[in-house]
Amino acid sequence: MELVLEVGERDAVTKAALRRIADDVTMPVDERAHAEAAVTEDTAEALAYLVDPFDLVSDVPGVELAQASWSSERIDY
Repeated sequence: MELVLEVGERDAVTKAALRRIADDVTMPVDERAHAEAAVTEDTAEALAYLVDPFDLVSDVPGVELAQASWSSERIDY
């Protein structure tokens, strides 16, 4: 499965990811600092904090998520 996204408002994605990180009370402080830096520097990292691959396919009959991974690149589409 391949998913192609166009991010129209990078700042909105970053802010949403930062909110999600801030709301995660189980995240250790050192991990939180690393996560905040990552999502601030890279929109793909921010998106990874917002999209759960399991949620994308959990209701699809006959599909079980065995592994999910992220990669990103800028392309002309």
